[in-house]
Amino acid sequence: MVTTSDIMNLALNLAGIDEIPQDSGIIVEGQNIKKVLFGVDMDTPELLLAKQLGYDAVISHHPHTGFPEINFHNVLNRQIDKMVEFGVPINKAQKALKEKISTLERASHPKNFDRVQSFAKLLNIPYMNIHMPCDIITENFVQNHINNRLSSNQKATLKDVIDVLMEIPEYQKSPIKPVIRVGAPDDYAGKIAVLMAGGTNGGKNVFKAYFEAGVGTIICMHVPDDVRSAVIEQNIGNVIVAGHMPSDSIGINILINELEKMGIEVTTTSGIIR
Repeated sequence: MVTTSDIMNLALNLAGIDEIPQDSGIIVEGQNIKKVLFGVDMDTPELLLAKQLGYDAVISHHPHTGFPEINFHNVLNRQIDKMVEFGVPINKAQKALKEKISTLERASHPKNFDRVQSFAKLLNIPYMNIHMPCDIITENFVQNHINNRLSSNQKATLKDVIDVLMEIPEYQKSPIKPVIRVGAPDDYAGKIAVLMAGGTNGGKNVFKAYFEAGVGTIICMHVPDDVRSAVIEQNIGNVIVAGHMPSDSIGINILINELEKMGIEVTTTSGIIR
């Protein structure tokens, strides 16, 4: 008998973490789950549809309600450890993130955090979201793939990086392909950092900190125009945007594969490329 807690614990194990991150959570608990509707963004309409179609639970990747939505900004602190891993001094990493964390906290404060969770409770349908664990799975998978394919090529170019990313099925199947946002195809990639698991993009100060620590190319899911413009002006490193939905789908699919091994029927929708 599979519960929502079992599903969350499976995701944590696959991500190699012990505690539920603050951007993830079980909104309505459920037991005896056999049939799941899973999507990148699952809101009130998807809850209604799942109820009508007889699903036992709904899983959203992104947080849309409750404490995971309110506390989303706190998970950006994971980026400090990631920056330190790539050689950024811990004090510099913390300062680089402060502006972005403050901006997200202010943005979340006035939100109607109860809207979606109240409907889930009224419908009495198990509902949860799994954000950072899936993103960590994606980040680890893509970084390992890049390292395995390019670590011996000290003169790998951005085109080489794109070609290696395109070996991953989710990028092959997606209508949105990995693209170079800063740099040119024949530019050397240098040291590559895959940054896909820290809540959201850390901002221009974070990118600059990585480049000043010796990273040559950042691979991320998405990059705002102001960050792209700042990186171009800095003229230090390169940025490849792998794509949001296909990148999210990598970690989600690894989780779904394990859920199916447990006998759970999973229907994918709302952005998942399978």
